[in-house]
Amino acid sequence: MPAGSVALTRRARVMRQLRAWRTWPEQVAGLWRRSLRFRTLVLTIALSTLAILVACVWMALAIQNDLFQSRRDQVLGDARRATTAAQETLDSALQGDASQVRNVMDSVSATLGRQSDSDRVAVFRVDQVPSPNAPQDFVLGGSWDEQISDSLRAKVRTDASLQWWQSVSLADEAGRMVPGIVVGQQLSVPGVGAYELYIGYDLGAADQTLGFVQGTLWVVGLALIAIIAGISWVVLRSVTVPIGEAAETSAQLAAGRLDVRLDVHGEDEIATLGRSFNAMADSIQAQIKELAELSLVQQRFVSDVSHELRTPLTTIRLAADVLNDHRASFDPVSGRAAELLHAQVQRFELLLGDLLEISRYDAGSVQLEQEPTSLAHLAEDVIAQMQQLAEQHGTDVRLVAPGGYSPVDMDPRRVRRVVRNLLGNAIEHGEGRPIVVTVDSDQDAVALGVRDYGMGMHPEEQERVFDRFWRADPSRKRTIGGTGLGLSIALGDARLHGGTLAVWSSPGRGTNFVLTLPRRSVTEPVESPIPLAPGDEALDDLGITQPIDVSGLNALEREGRS
Repeated sequence: MPAGSVALTRRARVMRQLRAWRTWPEQVAGLWRRSLRFRTLVLTIALSTLAILVACVWMALAIQNDLFQSRRDQVLGDARRATTAAQETLDSALQGDASQVRNVMDSVSATLGRQSDSDRVAVFRVDQVPSPNAPQDFVLGGSWDEQISDSLRAKVRTDASLQWWQSVSLADEAGRMVPGIVVGQQLSVPGVGAYELYIGYDLGAADQTLGFVQGTLWVVGLALIAIIAGISWVVLRSVTVPIGEAAETSAQLAAGRLDVRLDVHGEDEIATLGRSFNAMADSIQAQIKELAELSLVQQRFVSDVSHELRTPLTTIRLAADVLNDHRASFDPVSGRAAELLHAQVQRFELLLGDLLEISRYDAGSVQLEQEPTSLAHLAEDVIAQMQQLAEQHGTDVRLVAPGGYSPVDMDPRRVRRVVRNLLGNAIEHGEGRPIVVTVDSDQDAVALGVRDYGMGMHPEEQERVFDRFWRADPSRKRTIGGTGLGLSIALGDARLHGGTLAVWSSPGRGTNFVLTLPRRSVTEPVESPIPLAPGDEALDDLGITQPIDVSGLNALEREGRS
């Protein structure tokens, strides 16, 4: 592989890792929202960790304080015994012969070494006035006397009856600094004066003990957190797994698999819930089966009646046509009756056809006969066919088609029926005002909108506009026929193409229906090129669209799609 390709591959891998690193907070947040087990486990571990942390810190501090106080009391007692023994040595040695004052400190040093657990001893004369009989200052155990603070020496010089101490850092045999205590008190040398006695104690062993205890506490705390996490996982799994199975079974029931059930084990609350869920599923399955059988009987009844009515209806229609053709020779009353009979027979024939179409939709036996069709040309043909009806109602139908000329696979008969139905409703309810038919397209879909400027509908009426046999104003007389099934069939035709049929309406502003058809098969509805809620454009600005030679536009659009 060339070096450039290797570098590009490595760079792409690094970029993917960076993107994955940036998205992990979103993934964790999504898991927090979706998973009860994850949320409960995290909360349990977090709260347990906090409780164990507080307990370990409190225990470590308590042990540290208790260990320090115990060691301090031990050191103070040891220093007190050593100081008492040294003072007794000074008193007894100097009572016999005063000439031994200069050598008495050797005995004191030996006594302190025997009576004390520390080899760090420092003795300093309090009175700095030179005296020929005063013993010399000495320091045993190294140059640790630098750790003695001036404040401690000032306190020791001030009060000869009290014992003073201070925490310091001392160097051990390896040269490491370890915690320690310096204890100071006065010694009285007869005939000479007071001396400062300081004994340094190494607390390294106590510090090691404290470190071991604290380390043990943290290890035990971490082990407890791991144990609690494991126990929580097991307990949560025993609870959440049945809940997950119930959720999955509910989703399968919602998807139509009515035979799925939960596996029930035991007699606890979860088992009771599972048995109740299965009983509910059995009841739902029985009711749905009963309703399906009733619906099937109803569909068969409507289909059979519609088919059986076709033959007598054909005969009646032929007779009505003959009577209508000869109504001029009848008296006025008979002529009017023949005319009404002819109109009602035609309406009954339309109703019968719509009932047959509805029964096919209910039975799921509708098939599309698709062929490449231009939605803009189809809309222009429908407008031309209904031009006479529009003129009778005094309505001006205007076509605005910036797109939609390229052919799209659709069933032209069904789409034509949808457009005819939408345009017929707009003419009937448009109050004689202009109607705008808009056709547009993009790379995903083609759409057609029919906008009238009539009375409009309220929101509760929009929710029922596609219901079968529903009318917004039952007292209003139909002027162009209709069966009350047109919009319901139109919605079914749109969904059969994988598209949508939506409505917008506002009282006093009119109504806008938008039919959207995808260019290719999709699983989710595509966005319509025509907005559902229209703007407040002026009608005079739209003008009347004249037929356009779109051969060049079709070639350009096909090239763009390629």
